[in-house]
Amino acid sequence: MSTVKFPALTLPDIADLRDRARAALRSVGADPVLGDLDAPGLPASTPITGEILFRVAESTPADAEAAIAQAAQAFTVWRSTPAPVRGALVGRLGELLTEHKSALADLVTIEVGKIGSEALGEVQEMIDVCQFAVGLSRQLYGKTIASERPGHRLMETWHPLGVVGVITAFNFPVAVWAWNTAVALVCGDTVVWKPSELTPLTAIACQALLARAAAEVGAPAEVSRLLLGGRDLGEVLVDDPRVALLSATGSVRMGREVGPRVARRFGRSLLELGGNNAAVVTPAADLDLAVRGIVFAAAGTAGQRCTTLRRLIAHRSVADTLVERIATAYRSLPVGDPFSSDTLVGPLIHETAYRSMVGALEQAAADGGEVLGGERHASPEACYYVSPALVRMPAQTAVVHDETFAPLLYVLTYDTLDEAIALNNAVPQGLSSAIFTTDVREAERFLAADGSDCGIANVNIGTSGAEIGGAFGGEKQTGGGRESGSDSWKAYMRRATNTVNYSSELPLAQGVQFG
Repeated sequence: MSTVKFPALTLPDIADLRDRARAALRSVGADPVLGDLDAPGLPASTPITGEILFRVAESTPADAEAAIAQAAQAFTVWRSTPAPVRGALVGRLGELLTEHKSALADLVTIEVGKIGSEALGEVQEMIDVCQFAVGLSRQLYGKTIASERPGHRLMETWHPLGVVGVITAFNFPVAVWAWNTAVALVCGDTVVWKPSELTPLTAIACQALLARAAAEVGAPAEVSRLLLGGRDLGEVLVDDPRVALLSATGSVRMGREVGPRVARRFGRSLLELGGNNAAVVTPAADLDLAVRGIVFAAAGTAGQRCTTLRRLIAHRSVADTLVERIATAYRSLPVGDPFSSDTLVGPLIHETAYRSMVGALEQAAADGGEVLGGERHASPEACYYVSPALVRMPAQTAVVHDETFAPLLYVLTYDTLDEAIALNNAVPQGLSSAIFTTDVREAERFLAADGSDCGIANVNIGTSGAEIGGAFGGEKQTGGGRESGSDSWKAYMRRATNTVNYSSELPLAQGVQFG
């Protein structure tokens, strides 16, 4: 690894960040008790400086039990509320999110370290999925099926499921909650949300806006409950039989624990877990387009998206040129204060993320990889700003198979498209993938049944930046769940098959005679 020295970063003062956070919370109508740093409670920190902003009241397992009970009671009313009326609640939430977009984006930047445009983009995702869900509230369609019996009608109907538990990760602290909550609410479900303990302020703000929307449209206040705290609260949601669906976003390790525990009580789970996403670049690629797509997908959000590009599979004939151009682009990416309009790469979330990146780079080098970049920028000890790393690997070794949540891009080469697809599919995760090519045959081969095995497969666009209209999720160790658009709403409802006999006879199916 290189040892480039950088000048010290200019970062905001912690007092200014505290003032900005207070102003954002006040603007959305959230007035939580923000305790002193030595007070008990959950720390609300910022990766921008690595310091604690405030402490907030922490929920207990007893609070979790009460929240589930309240949501279960509210469900008995909400499930019978007409779906378009339920849509009015989500529509009002979308209006409030639009009104307070800037304040929410500030909180996302403060708690996660996203640059301004990415933070605003995440809030826009919330607005978009609210608009989608409002339309969905008038389109929860069933089917009419041809019956083999005369005088009978066979049909499918969809009904509200129950309480939906939502556990979200730090990297998309509000968008993933909105994906689940907007759709669940129009489907007639109620929601209990346990956000990442790293992002309590954004959660408080979102809950305040939803509570306001509920009050304004006359919905039960308990349609959405918020729990602030750690793993013990998530375990209550996982194990409680009143939680009909548990939607959890996080690591593969978490999913291995959550899935079996929910299944043991015959509950449903929707898992969005690890991603180890690849992009194939063929000799027919538009390299200008490819470089732009690769750099954003690999370095955006400081490599802390589940859809971050982590493996670049380049044809041997273009690999050298591609690496040189990406390395040049990386060197030009401004790293630092995410509130600065010039910055494109903000901080890693905490020390553990930085140590994981360092460990992965050391292992890659030990495996014969050539490391470019990845240096830490001069900054206060408690915060972690790094340059994106590019690592040319001789083979897809064990370290490449692991997801490292940091701006770390491994480069592999291939000779045939079949070899490239095999490399894409060789890792245990299966979230997102891409191919850059102007050859329609190569593109179609990548999208075919024997092509990419991921839940998302793109052509001439990077692996990140999904729109809400399509179902989001992946295969294999990514968990198999689908959220947001398309027919993902079906995960939040239960299906009933109905047969109506409107004749005066009673024929049996399959020609059975009885009596």
